[in-house]
Amino acid sequence: QVQLVESGGGSVQAGGSLRLSCAASGFTYSVYCMGWFRQAPGKEREGVAAIDSDGRLSYADSVKGRFTISRDKAKNTLFLQMNSLSPDDTTMYYCAAKPRNGLCLRASLYDYWGQGTQVTVSS
Repeated sequence: QVQLVESGGGSVQAGGSLRLSCAASGFTYSVYCMGWFRQAPGKEREGVAAIDSDGRLSYADSVKGRFTISRDKAKNTLFLQMNSLSPDDTTMYYCAAKPRNGLCLRASLYDYWGQGTQVTVSS
């Protein structure tokens, strides 16, 4: 079965950087989206960044220029490099995958989810 395991969260001061990783197992589709999402308490889960099987990248406006998504196909691992972090970025971050492309930032369309990793940015 598909398993997604995130790591790399933690605490950092404003302006700092973190790199999230998502190790995927059992996800061997040739057409797909993989993405990072975040959800603050009481809010809907929002798409942060995504990559599809054609290499197209998508970013939320709030993270453009600060976050970079990438994937190591050989290791089946997804990354999210987060720079210039601000307290507004504090929340749980989730890795997700679906065996379809298109609308890659829409959380409701994803089939597989990791357990999440906490990112805390202090001012």
